[in-house]
Amino acid sequence: MKVDGRHFRSIWLEDDGWTVGAIDQRRLPHEFVVARIASAADATEAIRSMLVRGAPLIGATAAYGMALAMRTDASDAALDRAYAMLLAARPTAINLKWALEEMARLLRPLTASERVAAAYQRAGEIADEDVAINQGIGRHGLALIEQIAATKQPGEPINILTHCNAGWLATVDWGTATAPIYLAHDSGLKVHVWVDETRPRNQGASLTAWELGHHGVPHTVIADNTGGHLMQHHMVDLAIVGTDRVTASGDVCNKIGTYLKALAAHDNGVPFYVALPSPTIDFSIDDGIRQIPIEQRSTEEVATMTGRTADGRVETVRVVPDGSPVANYGFDVTPARLVTGLITERGLLRPDRAALASAFPERSAGH
Repeated sequence: MKVDGRHFRSIWLEDDGWTVGAIDQRRLPHEFVVARIASAADATEAIRSMLVRGAPLIGATAAYGMALAMRTDASDAALDRAYAMLLAARPTAINLKWALEEMARLLRPLTASERVAAAYQRAGEIADEDVAINQGIGRHGLALIEQIAATKQPGEPINILTHCNAGWLATVDWGTATAPIYLAHDSGLKVHVWVDETRPRNQGASLTAWELGHHGVPHTVIADNTGGHLMQHHMVDLAIVGTDRVTASGDVCNKIGTYLKALAAHDNGVPFYVALPSPTIDFSIDDGIRQIPIEQRSTEEVATMTGRTADGRVETVRVVPDGSPVANYGFDVTPARLVTGLITERGLLRPDRAALASAFPERSAGH
C-alpha cells in the first residue's frame, strides 16, 4: 500500500540480501521509522515488543527470523533453538506456529550448507503468499461492499466499522479487513470507515487511522464503546474485523472488544464479517473459548498512554491511580453463531467446520 504516494510493505528483505527491514509500529503514528532486524533474537524481540504485530505479519517475521538464525548457525541444534525462541514470543496468533512449522519442515531434511538459501527463499515466498492471499480476501470482500453500495442513494457512503488494526500494517501488504475497503475506495466507491480506537494499545487510532489517512480513505476515529450506539442509529452498514485464530468450528479470536462489537451487531441486524487468511485457521481445536490461550500483556499498557504534546514531544503519562490493580487481556473469542460470514482468499464461507474443511481440505487433513 501507499504512504504519501510511495509504496511500502510492512516487512522486506533489505538490499544487502540478508538483513530484514520492517516498519516500527511502536513509533506510529507520530514517527515513521524503519527498523533493521539482523538476527533471530531481533525478530523475536520485534514480535514480542509489537514492533511488528498482526497475525500474518508475525508469521512472516518469524519466517525471516528462522532464515537469519540459519545464516548464523545452520545446525540442527540452532534450528531447534530458533524455533523454540520465536514460538515463545507471543502465544495467541496461530500464524506464528504455522510459519515456523513451514520453515522447519523445509529445513530439517536439508544439509547445513543448503539451509540458508532455502530459508531465505521460503521466507520470501511466505511474504509473497500473504500478499496474494490478502488480495483474494479483498476481491471477495469487495463484492459484499458492492452489494451494499447498490442499495445506497447517489453520494451516500457505505459505512464500515473496524476493530483493532487488520490493515496492511498487520500483514505484509493490503491487510485482511481493510483489503476490501482499499479495493472499494480505489474503484471509486464512496466508503467511510468507523475506526475503533482499540484500547489499550490504540491500534485503531494509531495504526488503522494512520494508514487509511495516508491512502486517502475517509474515516472517523471513535471510542471503543461507540459502535453499539452507531448501530442502533443505522450508521453502520457492516462490520469487518480481522482475527488472530479461527477454530475449525468457526469461533473467532481477535483483539479484546471484538466480542462486544459482534453482540451489538447481532442485536441490531448489522452484518458482522471476519476477514481471515487460511494460515489463521486452527483445525486442531473446536472450542475457541476453552481452547485458545488468551495473552495477558503488561499492565502498563492499560495504566499508561503515549501521545504527542502540543509542542511536539512524545510523552507517556499514567492514567490509572497508583496502587490500583490492572488486568490486560489481549484477546477475546466471538462464537461462530455471532459471525455472519468468513471472508477468505477462496471465497465467502459460513463459520462452521464443513465450510472451512471444504474450502481448505489441505489444511484440515489429519484433524
